[in-house]
Amino acid sequence: MPKYDYDLFVIGAGSGGVRAGRMAAQLGKRVAVAEESKPGGTCVVRGCVPKKYLVYGAEYGAAIKSAKNYGWSASSVKFNWATLRDNIQTEVSRLSGIYANILEKNGAKLFNQRAELVDKHTVRLTDTGQEVTAHTILIAVGGRPFMPEIKGIEHAIMSDDAFLLNRLPEKAVIIGGGYIASEFAGIFAGLGVKTTQSYRGDKLLRGFDEDVRDLVTNQQRLLGIEVKLNASPTEIKKSSGGLIVSFDDGSKIGTECVFMATGRKPYTATLGLENAGVKTADSGAIKVNEFSQSSAKNIYAVGDVTDRVNLTPVAIREAMAFIDTVYKDKPRGYDHNDIASAVFTRPPVGVVGLTEMQAREKYGDKFKVYTTSFRPMKNIIAGKDERCFMKLITQGRKETVIGIHLVGDDTPEIIQALGITVKGGLTKADFDATCAVHPTLAEEIVTL
Repeated sequence: MPKYDYDLFVIGAGSGGVRAGRMAAQLGKRVAVAEESKPGGTCVVRGCVPKKYLVYGAEYGAAIKSAKNYGWSASSVKFNWATLRDNIQTEVSRLSGIYANILEKNGAKLFNQRAELVDKHTVRLTDTGQEVTAHTILIAVGGRPFMPEIKGIEHAIMSDDAFLLNRLPEKAVIIGGGYIASEFAGIFAGLGVKTTQSYRGDKLLRGFDEDVRDLVTNQQRLLGIEVKLNASPTEIKKSSGGLIVSFDDGSKIGTECVFMATGRKPYTATLGLENAGVKTADSGAIKVNEFSQSSAKNIYAVGDVTDRVNLTPVAIREAMAFIDTVYKDKPRGYDHNDIASAVFTRPPVGVVGLTEMQAREKYGDKFKVYTTSFRPMKNIIAGKDERCFMKLITQGRKETVIGIHLVGDDTPEIIQALGITVKGGLTKADFDATCAVHPTLAEEIVTL
């Protein structure tokens, strides 16, 4: 008889957990996965996927407005929130079902309930109280939205709630300056909501290149968003007309909806980590080594719960490295350098590599910066003022490309390919030697 019920028990059926569970099962391992919500995790159920569909919805409205200068006319154009909301949830359910089927078809057992650690080799399924044992445990529970402790916070919603609103408010105040807040501000404004975005800093998207931050902050205003900077909320009060938000600068804003997008934290509370000797950071993130191994040698963690690089594709790559390390005798960690990423503001942002500030900190003055800013041709006839921006950062005598920062339509698609060039150590000369594809937005990066 085997010593344990399973070879691998995965807590969390998001992208990282499902990838690890599927691959381990394909190798003939006895695998179980527990998920308290729908399989698919944050990305599929309450994050990247439904949010991107909302962005598409907002963009369709903007496209209709721009179409008249291209000769198109439309009358009685209306937007129905319930139609978009319900169609997105139908697609979310379809994708979640695929995740569940992937596990089951490969022989992994899926428990649709929360699991908590009893000890290093035992988990308890909280709905049934059943305890099962496993040789190896992988924690991939992701993160959850963080809500600040201010008076009246119970009147606010968070990103998880925004996908399921009974109706779209006429007015909304979005608190936060990160990518989630900035994306949802663009979504709400594009769907016809009078939107205010408030942030405690002096410009949006902290951590991004300063030129990108300047442009995105300005572009939000061009979308009709009131951007309120250097202000933090202190209280949310109910009123006869809805809600009143008070700020530390003495101002107040009346609104129907207060949306807190003030960050996310690893979802480790009540997980029972202390029962297994798993150490965490002050943020709750599980501390792991380069191989995603925790302080308990048989317990590993991947994805947002480790608070390394909180992106879905990174969780998947970490899961694949975990499989190689534990089951294929090929120990390896995932390289977290030069990961391309996107922010789906309107227009979106695509970045890879170092910002100009990071380049200065690392190389002093031994780097070069190339930039361009222009109105894309689509916006000229449409009569739109939104601009594109591109920045190329190089270092050394050979001018190795160490950073690329883009703002404009299709930049998330462009940065995926450009990420290969940074990862591969290509130079400005390689870019210069590449013939442009004309007329495109992307051609500007090889003509800087």
